[in-house]
Amino acid sequence: MKQTPDIALVPIETDVDVTTVDSLRSVINGLIDEGCRRIILNMTGATYVDSAGMAMLLAEIRRMRDLHGLISLTNVSDQVLALLKRARLVDFVPVSSAASRERANELDPSIQPLWRTVVPVKRDDLSCTRATIERLLEQIPLSPDELFDAVLAAGEAVGNAVDHTDGKGAVVTVTGYPDRAIIEVSDTGPGFDPSKVLQKKVDAQAKRGRGIRLMSLLADSLTISHKPSGPGMKVRIVKLAHAATD
Repeated sequence: MKQTPDIALVPIETDVDVTTVDSLRSVINGLIDEGCRRIILNMTGATYVDSAGMAMLLAEIRRMRDLHGLISLTNVSDQVLALLKRARLVDFVPVSSAASRERANELDPSIQPLWRTVVPVKRDDLSCTRATIERLLEQIPLSPDELFDAVLAAGEAVGNAVDHTDGKGAVVTVTGYPDRAIIEVSDTGPGFDPSKVLQKKVDAQAKRGRGIRLMSLLADSLTISHKPSGPGMKVRIVKLAHAATD
């Protein structure tokens, strides 16, 4: 059975130059070799990328594309973004800076959805649940990269619901609009305080605490709250179809 690829968030804490490319290449190749098909490079610590760094990034991006995966760069500084544009690297990989990242605006309540579908979570076959979500999202004019990230974010939310509640009472609601998809995953578990999770520093070897951060990078808007009635949590993911809004 085909499994949804794992997601990896790789912090870049130094400049990407001839002295650091080998170690970063090793990390990325290791993740790809282990089956990871979605890597987010958090470029917060990089103030410079030289030609060796550009060549390494391009080679890894192409390798991942050949495997039908995706590498993206986020929290890119203005200086590095200018370099990536000059090198035309932005033509091959999604790049976003912390300052320019678009967030989804709230919809006017009068706007009606095109459709809304409820998908029960099959706790013994999450790949089937993810495949159903993907088929629904294909009805929205998302780009291939946007669709890829939306499915991964939804899969992360569904996986968390099953992990924390054994999947009992978990359900996904997918709503389509002309310019976005809204995915809501609810469960009947004991719940938790998402703000406390975000305040904790995630250890490199930690098995928990990464999901919310990853979903927030993959989505254009992420809201996690207690259900208005009864026990459990609700995760609301918004993914914009940028082609529809250009």
